[in-house]
Amino acid sequence: MTHTIRTLAPAEVATAVEWAAQEGWNPGLADAAAFLAQDRNAFFGLFLGEELAAVISATAYAGGFHFVGFYICRPDLRGRGLGLAVWQAAFAGLGGTVGLDGVVAQQDNYARSGFVLAHRNIRYGGVAAPGAPDARVVDIAPAHHGAVAALDRACFGYARADFLAHWLAPPHGRALAFVTDGRVEGYGVIRRCRTGFRIGPLFAEDAEAAGALFAAFAAVAAGEEIFIDVPEPNAAGAAMAASAGLVPVFETARMYRGPAPELPLGRIFGITSLELG
Repeated sequence: MTHTIRTLAPAEVATAVEWAAQEGWNPGLADAAAFLAQDRNAFFGLFLGEELAAVISATAYAGGFHFVGFYICRPDLRGRGLGLAVWQAAFAGLGGTVGLDGVVAQQDNYARSGFVLAHRNIRYGGVAAPGAPDARVVDIAPAHHGAVAALDRACFGYARADFLAHWLAPPHGRALAFVTDGRVEGYGVIRRCRTGFRIGPLFAEDAEAAGALFAAFAAVAAGEEIFIDVPEPNAAGAAMAASAGLVPVFETARMYRGPAPELPLGRIFGITSLELG
């Protein structure tokens, strides 16, 4: 059967998110709207007739950067080259730098497509021990948005205003900042997922700010499981998660094709998501 490849409509993006859940990636309940706010044409689908067979996203950011995610072929159709076909179609128009967080088993395949390993991300999960509240942790208000956007750009590497407009107002979570003397020294978001909650991003100037935010997020989770994806080079982030009782449950390979951005990994205590970087 011949196939067609095209951009997915919003309702079809919901199918891609559902497939991600079936793969055990545990997406947030309201993630799709934020993905589409950043890039309405980010999602590609390969169709056999009217049936969706494979998906991939290649989210565009200002500055010529793209981040790839949601690379999934329907399990009953694997081994037929359909995943490769949608991959090639998505990459046909991509220049500049492309990043991804791939499963380790696919690392060699990504390397053959020109991707180079930057570092691993380790997902920590579990029920976090309660922490003491800190008055410097506050809900993100409009007055904080400029400073939060600046910190986000420094840690992500690129501006993403449209994405943040949605991500900082999670319908099933909270967006918090660590503020000292009017200065934003850290921020993070916790959102409800298919299982428990995920924290991401968690960007902070130091371990004190990150730890205070993490403790507040543990209180939001109120005894449910929480998950956070920590760049392996950030030893303080790993220690923070471990001291709260979380354990490694999953890992990915952060890889780039093209010049890799110089990110301050010591300030990245939790990446935003495996699908958006």
